Amino acid sequence: MTDTNDAITPLPDRLSTDPRSPFYNADVLQRDVGIRFKGVERTNVEEYCVSESWVKVPAGTAKDRFGNPLMIKLTGPVEAYFRDEV
Repeated sequence: MTDTNDAITPLPDRLSTDPRSPFYNADVLQRDVGIRFKGVERTNVEEYCVSESWVKVPAGTAKDRFGNPLMIKLTGPVEAYFRDEV
């Protein structure tokens, strides 16, 4: 692909940073995705869905039985964007 096609690549409606998730997309994550949740920039978002208006974030330092962080689903307005375009 050329650079012009990469610049117009839209963000998916739902994206996850967990490689085990069906919504994981390494190509999109390489472009430094930013998330604004309820008008505030969030850096700890593990998964988001714009159409359903929610994000999943770690619940402090709590871990599940497999050693993965426990996730909390927060609802509210979600805006996803590429940081390099802003």
